[in-house]
Amino acid sequence: MRRPRLTFDQRIQLYALLAGVPAVLTAMGFLWFGDYEPKVQWTLTLLIFGFWLGFGAAARQRVVRPLQTMANLLSALREGDFSIRARGAQRDEPLGDVYAEINFLGTLLQTQRLGALEATALLRTVMEEIDVAIFAFDSNETLRLVNRSGQELLAAPAERILGRSAAELGLKECLAGDDTRVLSATKFPGGTGRWGMRRTSFREGGRPHSLIVIADLSVPLREEELKAWQRLVRVLGHELNNSLAPIKSIAGSLTAILKHGQRAPDWEDDMRSGLEIIEARAEGLGRFMQAYARLAKLPQPTLALTEVAPLIRRAAALETRLSIAVEDGPELAASLDAAQIEQVLINLFKNAVEAALEAGGGVRVSWRKQGSFLEVRIEDDGPGIANTANLFVPFFTTKPSGSGIGLLLCRQIAENHGGSINLRNREGGAVGCLATLRLPV
Repeated sequence: MRRPRLTFDQRIQLYALLAGVPAVLTAMGFLWFGDYEPKVQWTLTLLIFGFWLGFGAAARQRVVRPLQTMANLLSALREGDFSIRARGAQRDEPLGDVYAEINFLGTLLQTQRLGALEATALLRTVMEEIDVAIFAFDSNETLRLVNRSGQELLAAPAERILGRSAAELGLKECLAGDDTRVLSATKFPGGTGRWGMRRTSFREGGRPHSLIVIADLSVPLREEELKAWQRLVRVLGHELNNSLAPIKSIAGSLTAILKHGQRAPDWEDDMRSGLEIIEARAEGLGRFMQAYARLAKLPQPTLALTEVAPLIRRAAALETRLSIAVEDGPELAASLDAAQIEQVLINLFKNAVEAALEAGGGVRVSWRKQGSFLEVRIEDDGPGIANTANLFVPFFTTKPSGSGIGLLLCRQIAENHGGSINLRNREGGAVGCLATLRLPV
């Protein structure tokens, strides 16, 4: 049978008693083997043993009491009570150092807890005041957190929906699929419309959770739609007025000539000149409408794996006014709509060649892989870009025969592919423009 181990305080008392054993045995030897009366022997024996056992118990108490005090302090910290402090926390002795460290730990934990409470209060205030619905689901797809907008979206208070599954709440599809997307066909108890959804993950208690943010896109979409219509009306009204005002004026002048009884000898020349102007303005208005229809009917790209080098060389070879220097690049294949990207390259080459011919320079094209993107760089030695703010403004052009939609079409095609187009003046003292087409590989 295993003997029970002595506790820490019992071992302290035992060591204190063992330390006094030699002195007690020596005193007992002198006392009982000396020439003393029995009364003296028994009195001194009781006195020695009393002191011996008393000081042993006192030594045990002096060691155990500080440990009990520290245990109580640590227990209070564990329970969240940071107001208790130890007395005698002096740095000139070991026990005082321990008390001082425990007091410092309590102050630190109290400060951190106050900061956490303030941060939590701020987070709750923000979540309640924010205008988007926020839901937090645990790994079992159970709702653990919802804000006021989320309650309004589900038309139910928090106490009725917390603890329920995503399937019961109609949010099952938000936990699958793309992290960011538009829920156009989703109807919620608190409203219908187009919803923007964003999902992210976080961990709490070592377990994965999902945070879902749902925002109503109806109002911003209507506002953007109204702005788009206003911009369109301004552009169309400007172009129509530019064409109809001279047509009306010239038509009035020609009508006055025909109504006049005595006509000038050159009235036929005036009639012919006026009709030619009307015809030219009508043709210009027709080209503008065709350009707008082309911009509005741009189809979505049909992606297919395409070799980059032959595509660039083929588009460069179509430019006959100036030979484009095609620099060697890596052999790459990208998923893209070859016809649309070729049209983008043709437009960029056309602009670069026209600028280079104006200044008597050349045009160079190169390509490389930059991270997960294909980067096509077209440099020209032209005069550069005077005003970059109007590059992608619809129907804005500085060319006499331009439509003002070439770069806009290029940018729309690139963005439909998940890429971008950037035009800027060359740096380092070089003249000309640098056009960069970025497409995902």
